[in-house]
This record gives sequence, C-alpha cells and structure tokens, in this order.
Amino acid sequence: MPLDFAVSALVTLVVVVDPVGLAPVFLSLTHHLPRNEQVRTAVLASAIAGLVLAGFALGGAWLLRQLGIGLPAFRIAGGLLLFAIAFEMVYLQRTERQARTAEEAVHKDRPHHIAAFPLAIPLLAGPGAITATVLLAGQAAGNTAMLAGLLVIIALVAALCVAVFWFAAQIGHWLGVTGNLVLSRLLGILLAALAVQYVIDGIRAAIAP
Repeated sequence: MPLDFAVSALVTLVVVVDPVGLAPVFLSLTHHLPRNEQVRTAVLASAIAGLVLAGFALGGAWLLRQLGIGLPAFRIAGGLLLFAIAFEMVYLQRTERQARTAEEAVHKDRPHHIAAFPLAIPLLAGPGAITATVLLAGQAAGNTAMLAGLLVIIALVAALCVAVFWFAAQIGHWLGVTGNLVLSRLLGILLAALAVQYVIDGIRAAIAP
C-alpha cells in the first residue's frame, strides 16, 4: 500500500470522524452511567461505526454502479460535502450541531442503548465519514492491498475513538475551551484542502478523454 494513500486515508478519516470533538458529546450522553458501562458504550459504538465504514469500503463501489453514479461525479459531490463539514469546523458550528443532534435523539427517541444510536450512527459513522470512506475505496480502484490497508486504517480509527472516549474527561481538561477551538479550526482547514483535492480529482477524471 502506498504511503501517501495510507497517510491521506488516516488523516481524512480521523478529521472527518473527529473523536476529540465528539468527546464532550460522549460525556454528556453517558454521564449517568457507571464507569464500566461508559467503557462498554465507547467500545460498542466504535465497533459498530467501524463495521459500518468497513461495509461501505467494501460495497460502496458496487452501490454506486447500481445507482448509475460514476466515481468522478461522486468525488465531486463528496468533496463538496466534506468541504461543507470543514466549513462548519472552521466556524465552530459542527460541535454544536452534533450536540443538538444527540440531545434531540435522546429526548425524542429515548433509545435503549445510545452506543448504536446516536453515537455510532450518525455521530461517528455519519454522512461525511461514509462519503470519505467510499472516496478512499474508489482511490484503491480494485487494488487488494490498498483496500486491505483501508480496512486496517478504519480499525485504527475505531480504536482511536475508544481511546479518546476512555480519556474524554482528561482530554477536555488538558485542551480546555481554547485548545479545543484551535484544534477544531486547524483540522477544518486541513479537511477543506483535502475536500478541494477530491473535487479537482473528480473534475480531471470527468473531462479526461
């Protein structure tokens, strides 16, 4: 697996999933649970999200073919979606939206287990993460080694989510409000650049003879 693909995949998924940004949401959803249940919820939510993303990594190209959507068109649309997420991160709107989504889900739907909903879906494996996964799988273009590497990276991101949720309170204390805002903006700028690159790649592929 090429190193540039591995780095791009890891950075893209970490930024889009944004486990550090979700740490406060996780704490607010699980504050009433004992410590062992918090850990169990973190592991289960990350595992479910990882399986969902792995499923789209393996079947995303097939789904696009069934819908008659070409990969260049999906790259352009996916890049625009990721750019919108990056815009939210830079202007500090994403965390507020995620917190509002989680609160509405708990109050309106009252799920029996928050690990699957809303933590795994849509907070961890949301539209942005699914789109990024399909785009990365499209870059693999049938290369078995690259696709296998992408699955490993998805597993690493899921493990990172568990670790971040495990130490969510400490991370919040270390970063503080200012550190969290600065980190969110920096990651948003990085994601915006990646999103623009996806759009450029899609346009080049679409107009290529």
